[in-house]
Amino acid sequence: MAAARGRALRRQRVINPQLQAQDLAVHAALEPAAKSLLERSAEKLGWSARSFHRVLRVARNVADLGGADVIAPAHGAEAI
Repeated sequence: MAAARGRALRRQRVINPQLQAQDLAVHAALEPAAKSLLERSAEKLGWSARSFHRVLRVARNVADLGGADVIAPAHGAEAI
């Protein structure tokens, strides 16, 4: 867990929950399939933009825990 926190701090100088919405596009890069999964889920479940950003931050955390630079569909699915 400390390693994941360190990855986030090195990458963006704040921990993932503190990422601003405008910073998510830069620091929470999604694989195309992961982006599609999250967008379909948001539409189907009626998420607000705030909800979408919250799930994206969680997916970034999951990816960091797995040592991944990019958010994969599995990370997005776990965040959902």
